[in-house]
Amino acid sequence: MPSSVIRFFRYVPDTRELQVTFVSGRLYVYENVPPEVAAAFRDARSKGTFFNHEIRDRYAYRDITHELAG
Repeated sequence: MPSSVIRFFRYVPDTRELQVTFVSGRLYVYENVPPEVAAAFRDARSKGTFFNHEIRDRYAYRDITHELAG
């Protein structure tokens, strides 16, 4: 199901990083996300709700929006 908040996400198991691109165009990398959380996010019916309850404010993150633009 498409999300009204999240445009795209990708999980990198080797680094345990979850890269999330929001519909606003912002891109964040969430660090040390366990594979089971990433799998549950992938399978969640509502990506936005899952993100807000299980990822946001639970994992360290960095905003890399401008790193990719330059």
